Amino acid sequence: MKHKVLPVVALVLAAGFAVAWGTGLLGSRGGESGTQLTLYGNVDIRQVQLGFRVGGRIAEALVDEGDKVNAGDRLASLDTQPYQDQIRIAEAQAASARATLDKLVAGPRKAEIDQARANHAERVADQQNAELAYERTARLRPGGAVSEAALDQAKAARDMAVARTRSSAEALRLLEEGTRPEDIAAARAGLQASEASLLSAQTSLKDATLLAPADGVILSRVREPGAIVSPSDIVYVLSLTSPVWVRAYIAEPSLGHIHPGMRVEVFTDTTPGKPYSGTIGFISPVAEFPPKSVETPELRTDLVYRLRVVVDHGSNGLRQGMPVTVRIPLGKDNAGGA
Repeated sequence: MKHKVLPVVALVLAAGFAVAWGTGLLGSRGGESGTQLTLYGNVDIRQVQLGFRVGGRIAEALVDEGDKVNAGDRLASLDTQPYQDQIRIAEAQAASARATLDKLVAGPRKAEIDQARANHAERVADQQNAELAYERTARLRPGGAVSEAALDQAKAARDMAVARTRSSAEALRLLEEGTRPEDIAAARAGLQASEASLLSAQTSLKDATLLAPADGVILSRVREPGAIVSPSDIVYVLSLTSPVWVRAYIAEPSLGHIHPGMRVEVFTDTTPGKPYSGTIGFISPVAEFPPKSVETPELRTDLVYRLRVVVDHGSNGLRQGMPVTVRIPLGKDNAGGA
């Protein structure tokens, strides 16, 4: 009896193996035209955590969970009053620095030079008078007409007059030479620093408005109006509409049948009769163990290679993590970008 059962069991196992092989559960049926390779994977939709680049109090939140947004749409904004104040301060500082630079570049006015010349002429006249007074006192001292103290006082007055004359002469010379190039360069650098501060303040004001970086759907609204946020706080989580990828895995014996650029069809359990079109975009060069979500009993101990399928536009029915079946037609008609 045992001898009769064994052939029957062998036939059943062989038939099951043939069905699994033919349906693609164990990989490719081969590279002949008209055959296909069946893989399994999950939808991978990229998410973006959005927040402000500056801190402050949220003034308004314009979208909610589930809302569809387009790139550039306003999502939220902060109270902009502090940033407007910073701009006004920076504008005043830049205006002051610009006026200082213009003054140095223009140099002293003609009236200032004329005033310095008149002052110098006055100092020269004072010096001449002081010298005459000292000479008269010096002539009278030998006869005892003036005291030694008077002579010393006249000498000191003469010396002070000489010093004042030299000082006024130097002041006149500086005015006539004009502004030093180093002072102009320093003033110009100060103006550039003030203008940079103004640009920074304007950028901060712009960053007080949160814009959508791409088309997508709002998954989470993390902060509400009135909340105080810092630049590292998350305000929204955005699920990108495009690109939509499928993360699938392929065994090493089937690697030779695929390459980037090949066209594929992506099937879901929700709409099995309406496949999505896609293209193989990336094949990992590194082998890894298949994840629990897609492994079959036959692959649990085998190494596989991860590949990325880029789904074409019109993939609104695909959701993050959704299990899918990827069917790749093999043959010359699907040469793709190879």
